[in-house]
Amino acid sequence: MYIFLQGFAVGMGLIVAIGAQNAFVLKQGLKKQYVFWICLVCALSDAILILLGVLGFASIIEKTPEILIIAQYFGAAFLFFYGAQHFYTALTQNQTLIATEQSEQNLWKLLAICLALTWLNPHVYLDTVILLGSISTQYAAAKMNFALGAITASFIFFFALGFGARLLQPIFKRPNAWKVLDVLIAIMMWGIAFNLIFH
Repeated sequence: MYIFLQGFAVGMGLIVAIGAQNAFVLKQGLKKQYVFWICLVCALSDAILILLGVLGFASIIEKTPEILIIAQYFGAAFLFFYGAQHFYTALTQNQTLIATEQSEQNLWKLLAICLALTWLNPHVYLDTVILLGSISTQYAAAKMNFALGAITASFIFFFALGFGARLLQPIFKRPNAWKVLDVLIAIMMWGIAFNLIFH
């Protein structure tokens, strides 16, 4: 149980930081659009990456840095485009949280965006595969308990973020709140993209 809790604490500490993926989950949670499936895809992606790290795939990534370089440039391009979409939305649309006025987006398109935000982010590989994988080695035979703790943290965090977003609904009944959120998301995406390219 101690090792499980260690994995949970480290996993939660890494995932709580605001990033592109978390911002996407928050916005979909506010819109109440396919929240369960988006949270599930995020959590399962994390689970796969954590297990890869614990099972020793960190050494493969360290030996083939081309994987991170590809993710770096494709991820930066995607984040720049995704940020531009949010900025355009902030300038041209008035959104509210009235369910009947929300345009229903295609589930597969949203899941594709979610997967791109996850798998094209090289920081995900550094945090989950390499960092968690490296830490797990100190627990030897019990490293799967560490992995389960980190995976549990991911599931709890994403579902809490996605379904807890509705607590902010009173704020987002005002169109200006959506404009502020879209601008903040755009700035965040561009900042992450800039960081990927130049750092």
